[in-house]
Amino acid sequence: MDQYAVMGNPISHSKSPQIHTAFAAQTKQQLEYKAIHVELDGFAQAVSEFFTEQNKGKGLNITVPFKQQAWELAGQLTERAKRAGAVNTLWKDDKDQLWGDTTDGVGLVRDITRNHKVTVQGKRVLVLGAGGAVRGVLQPLLEQNPAEIVIANRTVSKAEELVELFSDLGKVTASGFEQVTGMFDLVINGTAASLQGDLPPLPASVIKNTTVSYDMMYGKEQAVFNHWAQEHGASKTLDGLGMLVEQAAESFSIWRGILPETTELISSLS
Repeated sequence: MDQYAVMGNPISHSKSPQIHTAFAAQTKQQLEYKAIHVELDGFAQAVSEFFTEQNKGKGLNITVPFKQQAWELAGQLTERAKRAGAVNTLWKDDKDQLWGDTTDGVGLVRDITRNHKVTVQGKRVLVLGAGGAVRGVLQPLLEQNPAEIVIANRTVSKAEELVELFSDLGKVTASGFEQVTGMFDLVINGTAASLQGDLPPLPASVIKNTTVSYDMMYGKEQAVFNHWAQEHGASKTLDGLGMLVEQAAESFSIWRGILPETTELISSLS
């Protein structure tokens, strides 16, 4: 049977096996999907072993901390993966070439626009953070034609690097957290601050009564950032669970040529 897996460290918390097993049942695809814990210095070897003929490896999802290594390992990259500098989906083509793609940005945009009916086009968008998570979602966000994306980060030079990389796709500017000015229609938290229960030092004036706040992290409790946004009048707060399911659906579609339906699965997981 065709084998698929997610590789990461740590990995025991991953919902990916549950998600892809549900997709396989829904689309009547014969496959197995598991989580693989990979030692920090053993990623390239683990990928190589997975794709051997006897292991029947067909496709991999890659999570923290290996997304950049996966990007370097892939001999072929999709256009969006080239810009993202990180890869979360690997597969071999019929010439045995290793391909890499990133589906996180597509997952984010689908969750925002399709699942939550939030329009990005023509809107002012604030994105917090300038690490790999943000870099991976900027192209799909810019393809929605927002009026402007402001990237705010503690180290402004990192945000400026992303502006340089993506400004040919639309209006993108950089800022420090405390220096952000004006109100925003959509605020996306791509920092890991939520995991530590921290808040970026943003002025509350970025939030208005129609602002949608989206935290790319997900958990049983409301994210600290979303709680802050709600307290300051945001109309809607969303977490990254839908993004997780949608990026998985895009990976599944790359591997199997069929895009699963996601609505019921998202509600069963939340």
